[in-house]
Amino acid sequence: MKFTTREITLAALFVAFITIGAYVKIPFGSYVYTLQFLFTLMAGIVLGAKLGAFSVFVYVLMGLIGIPVFTAGGGPQYVLNPTFGYLIGFIIQAYACGKFSRNIKVPDFKKLFAVNLIGLVIVYVFGISWFYAASNYVLNTPISAWAALFYCGIVQIPPDLLLAAAAAKIGLKLYRAGFWI
Repeated sequence: MKFTTREITLAALFVAFITIGAYVKIPFGSYVYTLQFLFTLMAGIVLGAKLGAFSVFVYVLMGLIGIPVFTAGGGPQYVLNPTFGYLIGFIIQAYACGKFSRNIKVPDFKKLFAVNLIGLVIVYVFGISWFYAASNYVLNTPISAWAALFYCGIVQIPPDLLLAAAAAKIGLKLYRAGFWI
């Protein structure tokens, strides 16, 4: 892949946004939510498939080499963390959202929100699957498939829908301003 200086700069900006989003913690009841998902969705929509996925990949790579950019730090051992699957899902989601958003002839809120819902499903498939496998087979802290689905998916849907809507709204404004790559 060959990127222009502008593309590299924008990718680095999204790496910074995702990192900051990991540390913005919004408490809601007994749960704490971050803004990582918002910025990974926007990376795909604004930067497109390849550059969006690249920026999220760089973020994940930075965390795996030990830079504490993840919600709970960083380092290669993070792959054993039950939430690591979400990070893998973010990369694939950014690519998919970038690809699907570029296939829309005239973007509008509903279409971008639908794209983000596809991204949400991708993140949940990877995140919940990894959480279940890591909990049961790596950490030896058994959890049923239903409990993993409930706590890692169903309970998370309302705030993630808000983030998907926000990403669609902001993405549309950036599209209209000519900011999409």
